[in-house]
Amino acid sequence: MKYILEEVRRQEEKEKIPVIKMEIDYELLTLYDAMQEQDNVQMIKSKERLKQLRQKLLELLDM
Repeated sequence: MKYILEEVRRQEEKEKIPVIKMEIDYELLTLYDAMQEQDNVQMIKSKERLKQLRQKLLELLDM
């Protein structure tokens, strides 16, 4: 039973990968806009969010 629950959890985690990739794409667009507008505050926020999303993605891919 424990094995089955673990496998279900892994499948659910793998299904999150496309969503995280879409979030990364969106955040890259936000960063690009901030760079065009020279909005330093938004650039910093976007870079930090991208770091978090990257870490999440790497964790899911290692499973």
